[in-house]
Amino acid sequence: MSNDLTAMGTVITADDLPFNNSFAELPPAFYTRLMPTPLPSPHFIAASSPAAAVLGLDAVDLARPDFVELFTGNKVAPRSQPLSAVYSGHQFGVWAGQLGDGRAITLGDLATDNGPMELQLKGAGRTPYSRMGDGRAVLRSSIREFLCSEAMAALGIPTTRALMLTGSPQQVARETMESTAVVTRMAPTFVRFGSFEHWESRGQQDELRLLADYVIKNFYPEFAGADNPYKELLAEVTRRTARMIAHWQAVGFMHGVMNTDNMSILGLTLDYGPFGFMEAFDANHICNHTDSRGRYSYANQVPVGHWNCYALGNALLPLIGEPDVAEEALSVYRPEFGRHMNTLLQGKLGLMESREEDVGLFDAMFGLLQDNHADFTLFFRRLGELKLDEASSDEPLRDLFIDRPAFDAWAATYRTRLRGENSIDAHRREAMHRVNPKYILRNYLAQNAIEQAQNGDLQGVHRLLAVLERPFDEQPENASYAALPPDWAAHLEVSCSS
Repeated sequence: MSNDLTAMGTVITADDLPFNNSFAELPPAFYTRLMPTPLPSPHFIAASSPAAAVLGLDAVDLARPDFVELFTGNKVAPRSQPLSAVYSGHQFGVWAGQLGDGRAITLGDLATDNGPMELQLKGAGRTPYSRMGDGRAVLRSSIREFLCSEAMAALGIPTTRALMLTGSPQQVARETMESTAVVTRMAPTFVRFGSFEHWESRGQQDELRLLADYVIKNFYPEFAGADNPYKELLAEVTRRTARMIAHWQAVGFMHGVMNTDNMSILGLTLDYGPFGFMEAFDANHICNHTDSRGRYSYANQVPVGHWNCYALGNALLPLIGEPDVAEEALSVYRPEFGRHMNTLLQGKLGLMESREEDVGLFDAMFGLLQDNHADFTLFFRRLGELKLDEASSDEPLRDLFIDRPAFDAWAATYRTRLRGENSIDAHRREAMHRVNPKYILRNYLAQNAIEQAQNGDLQGVHRLLAVLERPFDEQPENASYAALPPDWAAHLEVSCSS
């Protein structure tokens, strides 16, 4: 790998990490420099080998005491410039005013083959933006964020990454007393929609322009010479957001708290809180127990994503100039989402070409899933086993449906569509299994791993991480991880509390 770590030999220590911090080059109004607050007796929980490889590190080395101390916040690397950023945002559609990194501290960025990657500690202590919070994250939510970040990356969905997870016996109060943990997460930048809303809401156009120019210079340099680079920035962020949400819908992922301060300027899935993966399909499913009005239900993610882009457009309007110019940039959302979603669905159904009648096929499929509350992931995975001329191959798939005649009718339409393009069973199965995961982070799987970890057994986290890193592989030895959720899983609730 072509970064400074390559030339350091085989033994890399935490002090060797050649941190830079481009965000620290902005004026002090954008952040607060501060040190993480140490935690007592930190211990290693898990590390992601794929995420470590991005940085040129070996995940095995991350279990050493020097890395555990660094990535818990108990020591700071010599070249690190720790800081927490300020931002604002809309929460559940209501303007919340100033927010900021209330428990996240950015250590700096490291060079990679694909550009700098920021490393940020989540749960590293109070900051000036903590408001009434204690700046800590609990083991329960940290395991969920760590696992889901890497599960999403393995699914090919744009996301921040999670390098490692450490824990401490220190207790903090939530609904009950819980032990603490720190997630080291990675992204090229953690700038959010709310970062721009912050300055626009205060009428500070100089700072707004500085932030936009920083983002364009470092992450969208192709727009630097455009007639209106801020319009181009808005349009591209809108496109990326639409594509990201299409990926979410296609895999059944629900973010749970799509506030504008949780929306990445790079179109990455950011801030894993009360997320969930669709199981028994219900388009109106709400994965966040706190979301009493269902603003962030599965069905609402698409329009809310558009709404959030409008909030970003409003923040950038002083730089863009004319409302109709901003409106033109925002108009790319719906067609971009539609194109990308159709492409993803064609792949999930093993279709080699796009036809006009596919919209009806897709709509009928979602209606069938809704009426029967069929398991979303198992439906698409088992659909890959369907054979054109062997109706008996449908039995495992039919078992997901209460109304089997309704399924049979849809399957007949689907087979007709497949024959229309001379689909070959073996080729289609291989293609569908490359895009339809067998393994997702079901809530009950995460809960099992969490409870084991709370009792001192970390092997459940390690095993589940290894399964989720290969979501499309058959992994017959891990088939139990792909099973329908047990009855008790229906009573699990996930909220904004962490």
